[in-house]
Amino acid sequence: MAERYPGGVISKTPPTVTVQATSGPLAGEGGSASGVWTLADVLTYEKVDGWPKPVLPRELYAWGYSGSGNLGLGDEINRSSPVQVGSLTNWGSVSGGRVPNAHVLAIATNNQLYAWGLNDRGQLGLGDVVARSSPVQIGALTNWEQVSAGENTTAAVKVDGTLWAWGFNQFGELGQGNVISRSSPVQVGALTSWSQVSCGDAAIAAVKTDGTLWAWGYNGFGGLGQNNRISRSSPVQIGALTTWASVASGDFHINAIKNDGTMWAWGYNSKGHLGDGTVINRSSPVQIGALTNWSQSSCSSEGSSAVKTDGTLWSWGEGNAGALGDGTVVDKSSPVQIGSLTTWTQVSINSTSGMALKTDGTIWTWGNNNKGQLGLNDTVSRSSPVQVGVETNWSTISCATDSQFAITKG
Repeated sequence: MAERYPGGVISKTPPTVTVQATSGPLAGEGGSASGVWTLADVLTYEKVDGWPKPVLPRELYAWGYSGSGNLGLGDEINRSSPVQVGSLTNWGSVSGGRVPNAHVLAIATNNQLYAWGLNDRGQLGLGDVVARSSPVQIGALTNWEQVSAGENTTAAVKVDGTLWAWGFNQFGELGQGNVISRSSPVQVGALTSWSQVSCGDAAIAAVKTDGTLWAWGYNGFGGLGQNNRISRSSPVQIGALTTWASVASGDFHINAIKNDGTMWAWGYNSKGHLGDGTVINRSSPVQIGALTNWSQSSCSSEGSSAVKTDGTLWSWGEGNAGALGDGTVVDKSSPVQIGSLTTWTQVSINSTSGMALKTDGTIWTWGNNNKGQLGLNDTVSRSSPVQVGVETNWSTISCATDSQFAITKG
C-alpha cells in the first residue's frame, strides 16, 4: 500500500513530519511536531490541504523604454519583451512613473522599499538627484506597505498607517505646507490612519482607514475636488463622506470608488477623461453612470480604465494609438467595454497604452508600441488587447509611461 504526500511516496510506516502543530496534524503548519504520525493523520492533513506550502518566487519583469535606466536592468537599452529585473525573488508590488524617463518604486514581501530610474527631482528618495539603472533600497526600514510613483514625486504608506512623500514640490504636492522639494521621504502630517495613496502629475490623493478621501497639490483644473481651483500644500478632505474605498490619480483628474461600488471622477476632462459623457472639467466629484459594480481603476494623463466585479474591462478618454483597447482610435467620453470577456482582474494604463491581468494569470497589452512597451517583441501598435507571451503565472502589473512592469505569482 502506498499513498502520496508532499515530497514523494510513503509506505505504511509514516515519516516524521515537520509542521506547526502541537496537538495533532490539523493544528497548524510551518512549524514542527515531533514524533511519528499515523498514516490516517497524514492522509487527513493532506485532504484539508494543510501541508506547508513551498515559497514560490515572485520575480519582477520589465519591458519597453529604458531612458535613465527605468527598466532597472543596469543599462538604458529598450526591451520589447519581458526581462527579469535583478535576481531578487520576493517582490510584492511595483509602481511606474508618468514621464518617458520614468522613475519606478517597488516593495518586497519583507516590506523593503526599492527605487530606480529618473531622479532629477529626488523622486527616488535616496537623498540625491542621481539616476539609478538598478533597484536601490531606500533606507533600511522594513515597514513599507504601499507606494505610488507620480511624475516627479512619490508617496508611500507604511505598515503603521503613516504617509510619506518625496520629490518635486512646486505646487505643495508633498503635503508639507510648503513648496520645498525633498530627496528623502518626509512624513505627511502625524496621522497613522492612511490606507492607500495615489500620485498624479502634480497632485496626490489618499484614502484613510475611516473611509475619508483627501487630496493636495496642483488644482488648476479642479482636480482636488474642492469646488475651486486653489492649489493646496497640505491634505484637504474631499467632501465629508466616509465611504471611499480606493482612489486613482491621473495627471490632472482623479477617480475614486466607494464601498457601494459606485465610481466618481473630477478634474480635467478635455478628452472625456472623467467618463461622465461630457468634456467639461469638474471641480467636485460626479458619478460615472449609475452602476454599483466597479472594483478597480487606473488613470493616465489622457483617460481612465477600470474593472468591474463581473470581470469586464472598460476604458474612456483619448483613443489615440488605440489607447482605449476597444479596437478604435476614437476618443470616448463614457466607459466602453473592451471585448466581451468576464475574466479581467486588474488594469493599469498610461497616456497611450495599457495592460490588464486575467484570472488565468495571463497579461494582455494594447496601444502605442513605438518603444516595445507592449512586450510583444515588436514595435507595432495594437488597438485591442494582445497576450504577452504564453505565461500564466503573473500576479501584479504596473504601466509606466512607455514601459511596463509585472510580478510573477508567489
